[in-house]
Amino acid sequence: MAKKPADSTSEKAAKPANSAFMKPLQPSKELAAVVGSDPLPRSEVVSKVWEYIKKHELQNPANKREILADDKLEAVFGKKMVTMFEMNKHLAQHLK
Repeated sequence: MAKKPADSTSEKAAKPANSAFMKPLQPSKELAAVVGSDPLPRSEVVSKVWEYIKKHELQNPANKREILADDKLEAVFGKKMVTMFEMNKHLAQHLK
């Protein structure tokens, strides 16, 4: 009787997550006004920015892909309106 191959899920669990995405990054003071001043992984920063956008109803009701920046987000984005696709580019400039 042939042996079953090792379960591939246990091998995947042993691999570390992509450390570039999980590495905590320090937000700039402009971004810290939205997400807090503690270092956070990039994915957490994006999640917190989306929470802020939804809490303050900053999505354009006519086009949900557009974010209408308030004063705090305008300091991060550099303009009053960005698309959700542009947002990560602007956030990256505020993370070290």
